[in-house]
Amino acid sequence: MAELTYDSTLRELRTDRGVLRYHEAGEGTPLLMLHGSGPGVTGWRNFRGNLPVFAEWFRCLVLEFPGFGVSDPTDEHPMAAAPEAVGRFLDGLGLDQVDVIGNSMGGIVAAQVAIARPDRIRRLVTIGGLGRNLFVPGPSEGIRLLAEFTEDPTRDNLVRWLYSMVHDPTLITEELVEERWAQATDPATLASARRMYGRGALAARAAAAADTAPYWAMLHKIRARTLLTWGRDDRVSPLDMAIVPMRTIPGAELHVFPDCGHWAMIEQKDAWESVVLAFLTRKDEA
Repeated sequence: MAELTYDSTLRELRTDRGVLRYHEAGEGTPLLMLHGSGPGVTGWRNFRGNLPVFAEWFRCLVLEFPGFGVSDPTDEHPMAAAPEAVGRFLDGLGLDQVDVIGNSMGGIVAAQVAIARPDRIRRLVTIGGLGRNLFVPGPSEGIRLLAEFTEDPTRDNLVRWLYSMVHDPTLITEELVEERWAQATDPATLASARRMYGRGALAARAAAAADTAPYWAMLHKIRARTLLTWGRDDRVSPLDMAIVPMRTIPGAELHVFPDCGHWAMIEQKDAWESVVLAFLTRKDEA
């Protein structure tokens, strides 16, 4: 396979609510890859290292959510806009059913789609993020640092947040900091982040949760085969969050990676790819 670069894989889908940008590579069963949230995040940055491996088996589609500086912006809360964007994306490409890998926020969005439209997702893989904390007080260290950066977007605050994402601090290179910094401080992207993680937004979300059934209370409605993957040392979504989805999603499997923070697909790349490929290519039971 030819080298997969940012430019060679970048595509655009025009919809009635703006342009959705994505990266495409490979052939076969469609595999939708949904990124997480946080300063400077994109789908390409989450999954660029994994794309060559999965493109040998699947038609990989790495969607860029509105509100993160790559697809056209949204005036909505980015989390609220994301499930609808997934629907528009699948409809626009004429895809009735896909497999999905979702990192953190992307896993939550995928679960929401799987609950609302169980016919659209065949198999679901999540990376941290899904569920709720049971033993560790919230918000977690990573979420608190994310809120601090959102309120006071300094380089030092960005670096502190990045270190909370990993078990191995050597992964936080100057190159990584620079590319995250450039996008995270873009005015439109920063305004969108404040709708998610500003102190006011977090307080509003906590208040709304008192009167609204949370998504994790509906996880029992998921019919897709589900694999939960988690870093044992995740300081953004601590491992105890996995208990609710593991117990309530029918037939869900859980794989925990040692010496690993929030980015299992990066920090335990080879092991994570092996586990996920085995799950996605397993023959369906009769």
